[in-house]
Amino acid sequence: MLKSLHILNYALITELNIDFESGFSVITGETGAGKSIILGALSLILGQRADSKSLKIDADKCIIEAEFDISSYTHLKDFFSQNDLDNEGRFCIIRRELTNSGKSRAFINDTPASLNLIRDLSNQLIDIHSQHENLLLSNVGYQLDVVDTIAQNSLLMSAYRQNYTLWRNLLAELKQLQKIAEKQSSDLDYIQFQYQQLADSNLIENEQEELEFEQETLSHSEEIKLELLKASQLMDEEHMSLPLLKESISALSRIKNYIPSGENWHERLQSAWIELKDISAEMSAFEERVEFNQDRLTIVEARLGEIFSLLKKYKVLTVAELLQLRDDFGKQLEKIDSFDEEIAVLKANIDAAFNELKVLADQLTLSRKKACLPIESYLIEQLTKLGMPNIQFQVSVSALDDMTETGSDEVQFLFSANKNRPVQPVAQIASGGEVSRLMLAIKSLVAHKADLPTIIFDEIDTGVSGEIAHRMADIMQSMCADMQVITITHLPQIAAKGKQHYRVYKDESGMQTETHIQRLSASERVTELAQMLSGKNVTEAALKNAQELLLNA
Repeated sequence: MLKSLHILNYALITELNIDFESGFSVITGETGAGKSIILGALSLILGQRADSKSLKIDADKCIIEAEFDISSYTHLKDFFSQNDLDNEGRFCIIRRELTNSGKSRAFINDTPASLNLIRDLSNQLIDIHSQHENLLLSNVGYQLDVVDTIAQNSLLMSAYRQNYTLWRNLLAELKQLQKIAEKQSSDLDYIQFQYQQLADSNLIENEQEELEFEQETLSHSEEIKLELLKASQLMDEEHMSLPLLKESISALSRIKNYIPSGENWHERLQSAWIELKDISAEMSAFEERVEFNQDRLTIVEARLGEIFSLLKKYKVLTVAELLQLRDDFGKQLEKIDSFDEEIAVLKANIDAAFNELKVLADQLTLSRKKACLPIESYLIEQLTKLGMPNIQFQVSVSALDDMTETGSDEVQFLFSANKNRPVQPVAQIASGGEVSRLMLAIKSLVAHKADLPTIIFDEIDTGVSGEIAHRMADIMQSMCADMQVITITHLPQIAAKGKQHYRVYKDESGMQTETHIQRLSASERVTELAQMLSGKNVTEAALKNAQELLLNA
């Protein structure tokens, strides 16, 4: 439950501290006193996005901090553990900080947290029912949530949503695969032509470099033969390089033993002679092989022309890239051939997923239909107490044409408050006061099923008065058996039945208007209720009436 709320520098609030207790608490105050400001601050704790305009004028920083007693909600241990949050087991503190520069920070037990994480946690701690939430009754999604809550369908819905996501993902995958298959099938002839052209060219890696070298050799064959012959003659003929080097080796061999480096010099000259001899032999052999061959040159140049043409056409620089393209085209052709098989397998998986989804959807439908009668009976009973003796209420569960994220059902609340008038959707027929009473009855129904510590009603009593207000207060009191209930009200009949009573008021005595809240004593409650009954000029009759209200409560 909500134990305390601390607000610093928010709107008209400089500093405000409120301690709450279990049971039924009421908050009253004149219109414009600042009750909505307090709820606005609390909404930041629930993960609503912050606005720097919410800061009090001239303040640098705004802080809202709420403390919750979670000792009775052991299931929250998993939430703290899964999100790596500190948890001592009894209390949980959620804090929001907002600076005038627009920066916002959030904390759970002093651990920084995202707004999504704050929302996930606060949704398990508190529900604020503001006046505009009455519009939810016209939302079929909300009506479905109410039925699922009463039917205790959370685990079944979780399994259904998981399967629904799988089924939708498979459908999307099939659509994408069919789109790719259709496109590639339309390009089949062109891909086949490109693959065949590259395959028929019989390209070999490094072929271009080898052909270019051979072209250079053939184009300069006469020059190569002449220069190689000259080099060979300079090395091998008498009185040329090799014979002279041989004589040097012989001369050194005769004196090497008398010189410290003689043996080393001899070996090095010997090695040089062998190396030069090998080079001379290789040059001679190559020179003999070289000859001008116009036919071969024509073939080489033609092949290079073919390669250059392919490089230009496919906008690449090397034969290796052409070979990679050929392989890629081949893989595309194989992929096109396998599309039919892949699509068939995917369709089979979709059918299997849909069948599993259908089983879960049918279970949801059955569970929802079983919950209809208890919902109808409870709401008719409560609404009768709330001054609707001729109430008719039905929960309609009808089949949809397709699966949705919540199943294959459409749920509608059908309502009539008058005799001999057929039931119609709530949004089309219920008045403001009727919607308020119906919403309270629904909230009280859900309170018995939902494991929620705290609910806050913001003037849910709009459009009612007198005895009906008493009965609405009775329902709120009964809800306290399962949760903490806090209500903001303008009706003395409801305010009198609170276990704790808080008054919100404005102080305009200083330089700035400020909003405050105080917990009322027994005597202060009498005065507050009397003012709610008769206005600022409290009469004896109003005081007496206020005392009777408290006594009867």
